[in-house]
Amino acid sequence: MNFDNFPSCANMNNDDNRHSLHLTIVIPCFNEEATLNYTTDALISHLQSLVNSNQTAIDNFSILFVDDGSIDNTWEKICSIASSAKSDIKGIKLSRNVGQQNAIIAGLEHAIEYSDAIITLDADLQDDVNAITEMVEKFQDGCDIVIGIRKNRNSDSFLKKHTANLFYNLMKNTHTPVIPNHAEFRLLSKRAVKHLLEYPERNVFLRGIIPSMGFHSATVYYDRNSRKYGKSKYPLGQMLNFAVEGITSFSIRPIRSIFLIGIISLFLTMSVGIYVLIAILLGRTYPGWASLILSIWFLGSLILVALGIIGEYIGKIYMEVKSRPRYFIESTVNSIKK
Repeated sequence: MNFDNFPSCANMNNDDNRHSLHLTIVIPCFNEEATLNYTTDALISHLQSLVNSNQTAIDNFSILFVDDGSIDNTWEKICSIASSAKSDIKGIKLSRNVGQQNAIIAGLEHAIEYSDAIITLDADLQDDVNAITEMVEKFQDGCDIVIGIRKNRNSDSFLKKHTANLFYNLMKNTHTPVIPNHAEFRLLSKRAVKHLLEYPERNVFLRGIIPSMGFHSATVYYDRNSRKYGKSKYPLGQMLNFAVEGITSFSIRPIRSIFLIGIISLFLTMSVGIYVLIAILLGRTYPGWASLILSIWFLGSLILVALGIIGEYIGKIYMEVKSRPRYFIESTVNSIKK
């Protein structure tokens, strides 16, 4: 699937029919107390300027923080901001850490009740808030999904840049519908969110689900900023785990590759067997211990890899069949209790 050019949304709605809208920014947070003041001030400044300038049809806006089981003072900071800010700041605190994807789902489920459009955004505000203006304009032109894509990865370290490229190559080779250089910065219409929430799986991979939904979509390109406060929540181990989640949530190609590897191994074993038989008939003798041990180790490794891949899928089936709740709300501030 090619994501370079989404179907055009332009002129789907006439300007005369545009109505004022309520925009909500959903921000998942995990140990982000250091950056919340900066993030809130930057968002309020930009969103308020949009309201005042009449550049878009935004009539009012909300910011919804989702505390994903933080162990620092993130929730206390959210409550403090919500009580002192003049703008509409809401917060929900999850009872435990359920992961960024499920935290976003929690925010969407709450924000959909009072929002015409919802933008999801990381708390570190590395994604450029100025791109929000273009996102809203494309939404007003009829787009249900507007994807934010960073122009380059110049702000990343050498390791993160190359591991990210490896991640997207893996996704491409397993036919997983992931858009390169897109994270969680996107706008969804109320209709798109409603249908997104119909997906029942617990192993959520939004970067794959949302592009596969269809609907009229568009892209917005922006320059990614450096993180000003706090530390990245995506170290190498977390990135690898995220890649496994994405691949196994959208593709059965790894399981099919096991069959292919097995066939190749069978032909290699038959070839070695023929070679050994010919060597015996010709009177050549070899000690054979090294080749025997290496063969056992090689085949044993293939079996373990195969079992691991199959086990990953079985584990996902196990989690889905139990159908446990994605999250529990511990407390809220200025938000809707559920």
